Amino acid sequence: MRRLSLVPSLAAVALASGLFAQSFNSEAEARFNVGISHIREGRYDLAIDTIKQAIKSDPKNAFFWKGLGTAYAASRKWTEAIESYRKALELNPYYVDVRNDLGTALILSGKLDEGKREFIALFSDPTNPTPEMTARNLGQAYLEEKNYPEAVNWFRTAIARAKTYAEAYVGASDAFQGMGRLEDAIQTLEAGRREVPDEPGLNLALGEVYFKAGRFSEARQRLEAAASRDPTGATGRRAAELLRNFPK
Repeated sequence: MRRLSLVPSLAAVALASGLFAQSFNSEAEARFNVGISHIREGRYDLAIDTIKQAIKSDPKNAFFWKGLGTAYAASRKWTEAIESYRKALELNPYYVDVRNDLGTALILSGKLDEGKREFIALFSDPTNPTPEMTARNLGQAYLEEKNYPEAVNWFRTAIARAKTYAEAYVGASDAFQGMGRLEDAIQTLEAGRREVPDEPGLNLALGEVYFKAGRFSEARQRLEAAASRDPTGATGRRAAELLRNFPK
């Protein structure tokens, strides 16, 4: 089952660093940016240590605390991630993007109800910059609980807010498959592919459901498309693996 993505969190931290650099202690900012680079390159322990050094120089910087939470989350240290995100919100209650990260960390730590409450409150917040992400995360939370109808509702809400949001189509397809509604899963992914035809994840998911439906020629086409558009990434590698084992 697909899990909630933390990638947008890192992008938001990096963007915030650039937008608000003028308010930072320059030495602390430099350390923080190095920490973000460590996260991008998978050196999570180094990222944690480096961002902590930035915080020591500038302890009231909400963006640094968000970055620390992201580093902890990337290394699956959920308790520490939750504490860091809450500290960021304590310092800047209007930094609503952090609440997406907090809700995600709560859910991945096993606190599903608490995480869903965070997401539901955030979705209703008019200052939320990414309501489609919040709706998608709620859909994923309900999907992991196997509450498939509610998952579909939230994934559809995400799609209504952003028609090119590929992950929401894939999530809705997963929920339909959980209910045994394979044709609805196919139609959902086909609708997503019409919006973003070159998205590798959609092509991979569509190839998989075509295969389940016995539509092997179409399945091969979609898997080949996914492999060619993401030759070195996880999606492309998964598609290539399925193609290697494809029935003759």
